[in-house]
Amino acid sequence: MTTFRGRCLCGAVQFSAKISKKEIDCCHCSMCRRWGGGPALSVMADGPLSFDDEAALGIYRSSDWGERVFCKTCGSSVLWRSVDGRFHSVPAALIGDPEDMPFTKEIFIDDKPAYYAFAGERTRMTGAEVMAAFGDETEQ
Repeated sequence: MTTFRGRCLCGAVQFSAKISKKEIDCCHCSMCRRWGGGPALSVMADGPLSFDDEAALGIYRSSDWGERVFCKTCGSSVLWRSVDGRFHSVPAALIGDPEDMPFTKEIFIDDKPAYYAFAGERTRMTGAEVMAAFGDETEQ
């Protein structure tokens, strides 16, 4: 497990994240695309992030099961987390340029618009497959 330091665009939000699965995932769902202006490229943290100043955070409850955390100053997307606290997805660019992390999975592939596509082979999951897997993991 490695601890990464990260920050938003303006630096008001700074954090530490413990990450053992050093892989980049991509979400194509319409909420993620609206949240960040395009597909969400992220890394799953092993647990809650440790923020230097939680007062700098804004939180938006985007669904029954998820929250989106952002910087109140610059508006940078900082974190998607499940309401039950089991999942913490950090935008990959906030922890620097993780060049040693392979791009391994695309989710909500059936929501992806036709105007972009990523080259290469990786796991691709539909929304139904993601929700089934998400449900399985939250029941453990």
